[in-house]
Amino acid sequence: MKKKLNKIGAVPMPQLILWWVIRFSLLGFSIYGILHGSTTQFLMGLFAIAFTHMWDMWQLFGGKSFITRVGYFPQTLLNIFIGFGVVVGYFLNTKTNFPYTNVIEHFMAGVVAAYFAYDFAVVFQGHKRHLSPALASMFSLMFAVFISVAWEFYEFTMDRLYGYTLQRSFILDEGGLVDTMLDLILSGAGALIGMFFVAFSKNGIIGKNRKEVRARVKEQSRIDRAEELAYLEEIEG
Repeated sequence: MKKKLNKIGAVPMPQLILWWVIRFSLLGFSIYGILHGSTTQFLMGLFAIAFTHMWDMWQLFGGKSFITRVGYFPQTLLNIFIGFGVVVGYFLNTKTNFPYTNVIEHFMAGVVAAYFAYDFAVVFQGHKRHLSPALASMFSLMFAVFISVAWEFYEFTMDRLYGYTLQRSFILDEGGLVDTMLDLILSGAGALIGMFFVAFSKNGIIGKNRKEVRARVKEQSRIDRAEELAYLEEIEG
């Protein structure tokens, strides 16, 4: 059975199975937390489960807005990121001495944000108004970097208001600065790679059926150029 809501394409079965595996893993994470007296872990798991249903909620409650046209693959990437960050990352940090969980999480965050932003920009522009791939790519990169900076604002605020050490920052210590800069660099690198990946895949440079996709993109570019020249001739005449 394939899931299909509104007029968007059906979610392929392998991705749908992956969604539910991650959701049940998060549910197990929440139950584990409440059984061991951790309300924070329990709530973290529930919030994470809600975010894994974001695409479903857009389809169900988005009405006729553009948000219902956002594809399902960004949700797949987000689910993988959430599953790793919440479940795998938690146990790596608490049960092992693996030191690179933070590195993987920030890099993945950049990739996911860039892919989602590209899709979002194209969908927001609409089918009748073709968006330049270069412009969509720049938007995806800037959006991903903005998300990275906003997250560091959040970490800084939590550290100062509630005494957390999310940035590993202490008074008269540069550890927080180093941690913040490394996080931003990793997120930026992920955003750059994510931008190229989504731009190349959406414009027929890589991926399946790339010849057909590339031909369609070139034809659309030809039409856009012709319309632009006609407009310039009209205003100059």
